[in-house]
Amino acid sequence: MADGGRRLALINAGAVATGPASSAPVRHPTWDDVGLRQGVGIGVEDGRVALIASDEEVGEWFHAAIYPETVVDCEGRLVTAGLVDPHTHALFGQPRLADHARRARGDDYKAIAAAGGGILSSVADFRQRSIENLVALALPRLAMMGALGTTTVEIKSGYGLATDPELRALRAIAQLRRSVPLRLVATFLGAHEVPPEYRSRRDAYLRLVIEEMLPVVARENLATFCDVFCEPGVFSVEESEAILVAAARNGLALKVHADELDPSGGAELAARLGAASADHLWAISSAGIEALAASETVAVLLPGTLLFLGKTSQAPGRALLDAGAVVALATDFNPGTSPTVNLPLMMALAVSQARLQPEEAFIAATANAAHALLLGGERGRIVVGAPADLVVWNCRDVRELAYWYGIPLAWRVYASGRPCQGSGPGISSAGSGGRPLSPPLS
Repeated sequence: MADGGRRLALINAGAVATGPASSAPVRHPTWDDVGLRQGVGIGVEDGRVALIASDEEVGEWFHAAIYPETVVDCEGRLVTAGLVDPHTHALFGQPRLADHARRARGDDYKAIAAAGGGILSSVADFRQRSIENLVALALPRLAMMGALGTTTVEIKSGYGLATDPELRALRAIAQLRRSVPLRLVATFLGAHEVPPEYRSRRDAYLRLVIEEMLPVVARENLATFCDVFCEPGVFSVEESEAILVAAARNGLALKVHADELDPSGGAELAARLGAASADHLWAISSAGIEALAASETVAVLLPGTLLFLGKTSQAPGRALLDAGAVVALATDFNPGTSPTVNLPLMMALAVSQARLQPEEAFIAATANAAHALLLGGERGRIVVGAPADLVVWNCRDVRELAYWYGIPLAWRVYASGRPCQGSGPGISSAGSGGRPLSPPLS
């Protein structure tokens, strides 16, 4: 990077968690993979990490620039890579408040859908909305994500379930990408459900997805991934495979909603097809665990979904890790089953309910989550030359990120070196002498 570019310096950090030394996915995360370093600062130039060195060296480098821009005194706070959320449905209209009330009365997912709720109620609402309206609704949601420390977000279509509204969703994501500092990754999920007008002719809808939607998505470069909801009563393994094979033929990478509520072989399908990730996995079989452990497919756990659905157990995160699978975390942010953008909360749930250790939860929300989006070489770690996705937290210990559950801890957030709107003091942790204290909760 040439001298004279715009520069940002982060100094006086209590610790910097750079993440894994290798760009490979982490199968058995340890504290070494967290990459804790003390006495170092970070220099950023033109949106990328330029150096990780002593505060003195960073200061000298910073002041050598013609237009230095900003020095951030972290006052002993923890600095990490920005969090990565590899599974969201952030583009939607109305919340599904009636579904929430029905669940409290004891209705399950399938009963709610049969009563007119569920995904299809979001579809009916979505189809009436313009790109401009969808963008306006999504912008504050993305701002909240950034303010909580998330700097890379996957967003799926899937509430259109017809060619025009599905393309409208993906074009809205493209417009959002030009409006926010976060890195947004688009996924085509035309196979989220079979729409009502095709219920008596499923084969026709599969042909629509494969022969009409996918070619346009690929031709216009509207998505990186194609996803499918592989679940009994939604899309069978055979139907899912047909869609995913067609997606791969069109140049899209693959994802699978797998084994969310019932064991269906979705995890095995994802591993066999070389999908980037298999997501949900509450009902995964032992064969599915073995298949993911033997593959490069990332197992993405969505603990907030199971919490919100009132389940008393989580996906078998401990078994997946012990088997050697690559495990990541995501919010599953959506209007019906996980209306939260709080990825640190998912870390807390992963530790308290899915038996991950704090260091495993941290890697699952950073480096491994980036691998679920095929971004493992540049996101989820602090590496010289990589985009400067950085979070300064109002705490000193990485373990606190999964401890103070539901509490905003991000103090400053930068996505590719740009400050995220809404990030700020949160819980004040400035103690005497400028040294941060843990949040004043005890």
